[in-house]
Amino acid sequence: MPDRPSSLAQDGAPDRATALTFPAFIWSLAHTAAVHFGDVADPSMGVPGPVNLPGAQHMIEILGLLEEKTRGNLSAEERQLLEQVLFELRVRFMEAVGTDGPRPPDSRIILP
Repeated sequence: MPDRPSSLAQDGAPDRATALTFPAFIWSLAHTAAVHFGDVADPSMGVPGPVNLPGAQHMIEILGLLEEKTRGNLSAEERQLLEQVLFELRVRFMEAVGTDGPRPPDSRIILP
């Protein structure tokens, strides 16, 4: 039996548990930014990886591009999610590059 994509159920219909949604896509990009901020522990080592501010900035720019290109085409909930994630990541970036240096580990962004 050939392998089936993980987003399809056995009957060939989309599997709602693994189907990619717009909010899941936004959270995925936000999670990647959090990895670049050093806010997410590497599962293999159990400790956060190195801070990569250019990588975090790139993810923020991608989310900003999505906001610009999807303007007028999102539900109110999708728009609000994107705006809130962008706001929080931009604030986090400004804090990370501020004169005080990176935030202490106890003030990290918590993503679902």
